[in-house]
Amino acid sequence: MKRILTAILAIAIAAGLDAQTKKEVSDTDKNLINAALKGWHIRLSAGYNIGGTAPLPMPREIRGIESYNPGLNLSIEGTVEKMFGKGNWGMRWGVRLETKGMTTKAETKNYHMEAWNTDGSGQVIGAFTGKVKTDVNNTYLTLPVLAVYRINERWNISAGAYASYLLDGEFTGTAYDGYIRDQNPTGEYTDVTRAEYDFSEDIRKFNWGLQAGVEYKAYKHLALFANLQWSMNGIFPSDYGSVTFTLYPIYGTLGFTYLF
Repeated sequence: MKRILTAILAIAIAAGLDAQTKKEVSDTDKNLINAALKGWHIRLSAGYNIGGTAPLPMPREIRGIESYNPGLNLSIEGTVEKMFGKGNWGMRWGVRLETKGMTTKAETKNYHMEAWNTDGSGQVIGAFTGKVKTDVNNTYLTLPVLAVYRINERWNISAGAYASYLLDGEFTGTAYDGYIRDQNPTGEYTDVTRAEYDFSEDIRKFNWGLQAGVEYKAYKHLALFANLQWSMNGIFPSDYGSVTFTLYPIYGTLGFTYLF
């Protein structure tokens, strides 16, 4: 999926550069201009997501984060914007294809774990103390609906909500260099050299949250933007037992927008 997003991003950039060099106005361009004069604006955006899928607040079972790698999280979006009359307010809505992923390594104590030993000795369930490496790589189709306020000809801010549908999800990890106590922190002690888990099939299909951002119009047809997407529900069902705390996708996006 990341290869597809990369290809789409490259095509979008090439198309934008080519459109900038054309001097003749086609019939399509005329329609876009007429729409813009009536307050409608068509936009194509591309960006990079950086953030994480994390619990809030950080549970006491996680004693420290040893490393964090955001990965290659691309976003491409088509939106329509409508300004109301001659005022500064408007609406923006569209569709976005994006990835949200990360890799983390953490030090844990009495961390609830359901994993399978790589030595073939079977499943382990209980309170794990040691190191955990987690990989998250989710691809979403997202529908944002935002209110827009135009500060001046260069700057505008936006805020609203989004809904996402999971197209492809991955949540896997490894527990290593530690021990586990059967079922709870006072259970039977067992060393864990390396055990793996995969909860990809249990990721929630729908995710929703709030989004806010700022945009700077650098040129006539090019703007730079930054936004923050804060999920209001976790990636697993609320009654999910394999992960005992809620994990929220929280990501910021930096990118550019081609203004038609």
